[in-house]
Amino acid sequence: MALLIAGIVVFLGIHLLPTFPHVRDTLIARLGETGYKAAFGVLSLAGLVLLVWGFAVAPVIQIWSPPAWTRWVAIVLMLPAFIFLVAAYVPGRIKAAIKHPFLVALKTWALAHLIANGDLASMLLFGSFLAYAVYDRIALKGRTPTALIGTAAKGGVRNDLIAVVLGVLFYVIFLVWLHPLLIGRAVVTH
Repeated sequence: MALLIAGIVVFLGIHLLPTFPHVRDTLIARLGETGYKAAFGVLSLAGLVLLVWGFAVAPVIQIWSPPAWTRWVAIVLMLPAFIFLVAAYVPGRIKAAIKHPFLVALKTWALAHLIANGDLASMLLFGSFLAYAVYDRIALKGRTPTALIGTAAKGGVRNDLIAVVLGVLFYVIFLVWLHPLLIGRAVVTH
């Protein structure tokens, strides 16, 4: 469990830096823009590796036993999560309407998995990501827009259709093939 907690702290900790502009600016002044981005990338990757590895080896400590139907709730919630994820990078009316579709996708993903999993490792992982996404969305209201968080660009119906089609495609691919391959757990059984 210690590896999982360390991964969560490192990964989410480094991603919290932009919510503290004075700390971020101080680090950029010391390391330079390139140095800051390199350190951010290395620490993010290290945190992700620790997080994934820690989750994989964490003991299964069941806190509660979710009813079987919660799995279906998660499956349904993940479809819009994938669409919102794509909409974050294909700006259209979806992005303009929800402003920060990546954070909405992250919150939806975390909530879906909290509903369907009752073990301690899942609660730590998904609960942490849900808390991070909620905090970051609130923090965005007080930050100056940058190239990364900017304002929602308006694309049009074409971009929304691309987001929906690609979101559904990625959803099906992940649901059927990638989840069992990468996570080791089949979501749907044949």
